[in-house]
Amino acid sequence: MSGHSKWATTKHKKAAIDAKRGKLFAKLIKTIEVSARVGGGDPSGNPTLYDAIQKAKKNSVPNDNINRAVKRGSGEGSDAVSYETIMYEAYGPAGIAILIECLTDNRNRAVSDVRIAVTRNGGTMADGGSVQRLFERKGVVEVSKTFEVEEGRKTVTKEVSEDELMEATIDAEPEDIVDEGESFEVISDPNALVDVRKAVQAAGIDYESAEVAFKADFNQPVELDDARKLFKILDALDDLDDVQNVYSNADISSEVMAALEDED
Repeated sequence: MSGHSKWATTKHKKAAIDAKRGKLFAKLIKTIEVSARVGGGDPSGNPTLYDAIQKAKKNSVPNDNINRAVKRGSGEGSDAVSYETIMYEAYGPAGIAILIECLTDNRNRAVSDVRIAVTRNGGTMADGGSVQRLFERKGVVEVSKTFEVEEGRKTVTKEVSEDELMEATIDAEPEDIVDEGESFEVISDPNALVDVRKAVQAAGIDYESAEVAFKADFNQPVELDDARKLFKILDALDDLDDVQNVYSNADISSEVMAALEDED
């Protein structure tokens, strides 16, 4: 029975991972479609589309899916799409601020689904502007501390330090470099995002993603019980097709994260 039980558990975990991957693919594809609609379908002249495509490739989205998304966003073919961006605001346990970015073709469905996901999991919807004022739009380039490059016929693993990253990007005037454990985030004014990303590339450093995101002005430390409740809300929101990104000002320590992982 133990073998069967282990197989069942493994199968369940794989199904959950596959479902998450499918939802991630859908969100990345939607970003490509919107980027192509706003700035045109040529990545060389549309840096937002370029970065959306690069992020999709990093997450193993097939090239055919990417190409079809660019065409749909550009208005080519019979399945051209149109989405609007809507921001919703909420509070989690202990007053944690939650900012929810939706990309949807149905505003009524989006607001209903978001409200249910928040309130059924112990959160409350907030008045417009009350949460968003706690966040600023920033350019964020994520760089892994280790990356692989091809040198001749060999694949070589290289490492990048915070000092190297600062030296590489200093002319692009980044505001900060944040150590996120396995990666760095280079934070900049949104208008400097492309310059920072190009500086990283010019230095021969690989990057995971480059996008405009919302960063909290201050972070709120979260204890284990509140973190547990918060993740119920975040997981429910992440499962919604219309939800593209979720931001919060929660500061969760490595000890609390380790305790949460032990519970899974």
